[in-house]
Amino acid sequence: VAVSVANAPATDLLERFTVPRLARAVVSCFPFPARSQALHALRDLVTIGLLRPVGETLSPPQTSSRTITVWLHVTNACNLRCTYCYVNKNVASMDARTGYAALDAVFRSVKRGDITTVVLKYAGGESTLNFGLIRVLHAYASKKANALGVTLEEVVLSNGVALTSAMLDFLREAHIRLSISLDSLGVAHDRQRPFANGRASVSYVLKGIELALQHGVHLHLSITVTPQSASSLAETVAFALERGIPFNLNLARPVTGGFLTHEEEESLIAGIASALETIEKHLPSYPLIGTVFDRAFFSAPHQFACGAGHNYIVVDHTGSIARCQMTLQESVGTVFTADPLLAIREHKNGFRPVPVDEREGCRECMWRYWCGGGCPLLSWQVRGRNDLPSPYCRVYKAVFPQLVRLEALRLLAQNTSFVSN
Repeated sequence: VAVSVANAPATDLLERFTVPRLARAVVSCFPFPARSQALHALRDLVTIGLLRPVGETLSPPQTSSRTITVWLHVTNACNLRCTYCYVNKNVASMDARTGYAALDAVFRSVKRGDITTVVLKYAGGESTLNFGLIRVLHAYASKKANALGVTLEEVVLSNGVALTSAMLDFLREAHIRLSISLDSLGVAHDRQRPFANGRASVSYVLKGIELALQHGVHLHLSITVTPQSASSLAETVAFALERGIPFNLNLARPVTGGFLTHEEEESLIAGIASALETIEKHLPSYPLIGTVFDRAFFSAPHQFACGAGHNYIVVDHTGSIARCQMTLQESVGTVFTADPLLAIREHKNGFRPVPVDEREGCRECMWRYWCGGGCPLLSWQVRGRNDLPSPYCRVYKAVFPQLVRLEALRLLAQNTSFVSN
C-alpha cells in the first residue's frame, strides 16, 4: 500500500526538506541525544520514497503485467433488467465447444508471452444461468494451467438471485470466488436492478448473499453507484462491513448519450463521502485504498486504468474476441486467432488506451498514477477522444484525499507502517 503514516516529529523532519538540503546538515540541527533518532527516521523517509536525491530521474511506472484477465461471456440470458446494463438480452449462450476453444486460445497467448497468472471471469448476462458450462470450463482450465505451470484464479460474476446450495458448494470446493452485485438494501436497488417482469429483486439478492456466507464461499460485493443510489450507499457499505464482506464501489458507465450534470456529480460525491464515514466507524483489518473505489488502485503507480488493450481478453458466447465487455460487438478476432492477446494489442481503431502521461489535463495531476486517467472507453464515449481525463475526474479528485485519510486511520488502528523518530 502506497500510504505511510508519519508522527509529528517525522513530519517536521520531512518539512525541513521543502527546499533541498544536505541530509547531514539537517540531522546536525538536532540535539545530540535526538540525532540518532532523526537519522533513523530520515532513512525510513528515504526507504519509502518520501525523500529523494536532488536530480534523481523518476521513470514513469511500467505497464507490463504477467497476469492475463479473461472475461468469458457465457450467456446473454438474464433474469434481471438492470438500467445500466449494456448486454442485449436473449437466450443465446456459449456452448462447451466454444468454451474449450476460448480457453485454448487464451493459453496459446500464455505460451507466447511472459504470463504467470490467468484470471477467468465467468460473466453474462447472468452467468449462473449457464452454470453447467462453468463447471466443465473450470476443469478444463485447471488442466491447462497445471500443464503450463501457471496460476489460475477464477471468479463468477452474478446478480445473486438464482444461487443454489449445489452451486455454492461447487464454488467453495473449486476455490472459485463469487462476486454478487448489490446496489442498495431497498428501493434504489430495485429501481436499478429489477426482474425482467419489473418485480423487486433485492430480497432475493440478500437471500443469495446469506446463503453464500453459510456455504463458506469466498464472497465479494460489487456496488454500482449512481446518482439515484448514492444516498443509500452508507447503509449498503455498513451491511458489507458488518458481515466482513469485501466490496468495491463502481461508478456506473452510461449506456446511451450524455453524462452527469453538476448536481448529479455532487450527489455521487456526497454519497461516497457518507460511505467512507461509515467505513471509518468500522475499519476493517485489510487495506481499503487499493480495492474500494472504482478505477483507483493505490497499491502501485500505473499508466493505465485497466488492462483493456494490454492484458485483457473478452470472449463472447459465439467465440468473438473483444477488448472490453462493453464493446462485445467490436470483434478484433475469434477464438481461432493464433494469438488473441497480440491481436488485441495491435488493434488501433475506436477507443484506445493512452498512457496517463500523454493525456491532456492529466500530465500534471498529482493523482494520475493512481487513477491511470480512468476508464478509457468512457472517455471515448463521452468526449470522443482517447487523450482526455475521465469524465469522472472531478469525482475522483474529491474522493481520493478521503481515501488516503481513511487508509491512514486504518494503519494507525493496526499500528503498522509507521515512520517514527
